[in-house]
Amino acid sequence: MADFEIAFDETMINEGGYVNDPDDRGGETYRGVARAFHGSWPGWKIVDALKQKFPQDFRKHLDDHEELQTLVKSFYREKFWDVLHGDEISDQHLANEVFDTGVNQGAATAARYWQEALNLLNRNGRDYPDIEVDGRVGEATLSTTKAFLARNKNRTDTLVKLLNILQGMRYVELARKTPSQRKFMHGWLSRC
Repeated sequence: MADFEIAFDETMINEGGYVNDPDDRGGETYRGVARAFHGSWPGWKIVDALKQKFPQDFRKHLDDHEELQTLVKSFYREKFWDVLHGDEISDQHLANEVFDTGVNQGAATAARYWQEALNLLNRNGRDYPDIEVDGRVGEATLSTTKAFLARNKNRTDTLVKLLNILQGMRYVELARKTPSQRKFMHGWLSRC
């Protein structure tokens, strides 16, 4: 089964540290946790306290704060890994991709891409039947993934490529709809 620590470490490469970009819809963000979307996350109290204590250079104290790092990891496990049933995915590469997409675009969106990709790769139902694309990972998604992996000799490359295509399509749609977001395209596409 997939390992959360591996997926978490890989995703954190993309998430970086503290950012407060006025064009980012998430606003103030630390290691990918956006205050605009997760304002009640307990880590914000620590960030705010460090900003008060070290107003000029609080950023350099964030990554060394053990409790803050524990809260970051717990947040990602609870809000993304567990919701996406990462412990039940047998392929680490697939788990990494689903998790990272969930972190960047939302767990329900990642689940929908995963479900849609499985349906698109089932050879019109010859390999396994379509599943509902509902954005919730349950028995159908997990058992269909097992069927896909068994049928395709545990090669996830095609499935992961299709997940990346769906993810990239969303980035293109966002950039077309809101031109101010285009400055994030290079970073977004590095995740695909």
